[in-house]
Amino acid sequence: MKVAVVGATGLVGGEMLKVLAERNFPVDELLLVASEKSVGQKMNFKGKEYTVIGMEEAIALKPEIAIFSAGGSVSKEMAPKFAAAGTTVVDNSSAWRMDPTKKLVVPEINAKELTPEDKIIANPNCSTIQMVVALNNLHKNLKAKRIVVSTYQSVTGTGKKAVDQLMNERAGKEGEKAYAYPIDLNVIPHIDVFEANGYTKEEMKMVNETKKIMGDDSIRVTATTVRIPVMGGHSESVNVEFENDFTLDEVYQILNETPGVVVVDDVANLKYPMPMDAHGKDEVLVGRIRRDETQDKTINMWIVADNLRKGAATNAVQIAEYLVENKLV
Repeated sequence: MKVAVVGATGLVGGEMLKVLAERNFPVDELLLVASEKSVGQKMNFKGKEYTVIGMEEAIALKPEIAIFSAGGSVSKEMAPKFAAAGTTVVDNSSAWRMDPTKKLVVPEINAKELTPEDKIIANPNCSTIQMVVALNNLHKNLKAKRIVVSTYQSVTGTGKKAVDQLMNERAGKEGEKAYAYPIDLNVIPHIDVFEANGYTKEEMKMVNETKKIMGDDSIRVTATTVRIPVMGGHSESVNVEFENDFTLDEVYQILNETPGVVVVDDVANLKYPMPMDAHGKDEVLVGRIRRDETQDKTINMWIVADNLRKGAATNAVQIAEYLVENKLV
């Protein structure tokens, strides 16, 4: 199994290598791929040193799988070239997510839709992944009608420049800025660019991707996405109205039986999910589960996950695992 990690020198690329090692993914030959400015850089994987190579060299080596985390414009240009060489691409950018000819996959939910013909597979947005992992089985059992979500997203979702901005501000140092405003001791209700409807691209990703992954265009979704001065995970306040009524015991049972979900909900002992608990973990943590007392058949919940892992690297590696296990590559 020849595997390429494209964008290997970035934050998510580094996390992908960590996840591949931790999960003992069957890598016989590893290609670390990045832009021209990083070619020749040395990196370690499982105690062995590798030299970063360029795109064209990687394509010529025809890996079975290429896991991309190199940004949308790079994916748009390079993923089809890898695919044309026979490589199956798992792409972490937004480039292919809403393309009707491409599958948008969260393995716990819809990996069964994949076939050997799927040569470019989209990895969803980090905030969408953790929400649908928590909600999909509830939707299957109770039929979600409307989802209202507000996110509290880690600076790691923006990348190294944002992490540096936060740490520089915390240390009182000048430095390059990822955001238009200070992030330390502040929150910024603005992730990605604003669209004509007044929502940001990140907010509309959550709306559109949720419907596509859960396979139901009738679910109404509205989102507000916010950047906060945290490293380690994204948090979400989620309000869901269902068609069918339920008891809270039923909700707990469904969540406890949902693959990839860990319920952390014991308010008497101050137990609830926090980003510091999710950091470095692959599970989606769910807590603060309670009825919405203003509306029938509706619950509030708090969903937390490590955005670099389940929100990006782990989900992509899980897709690759499914491809290998089911002999789709």
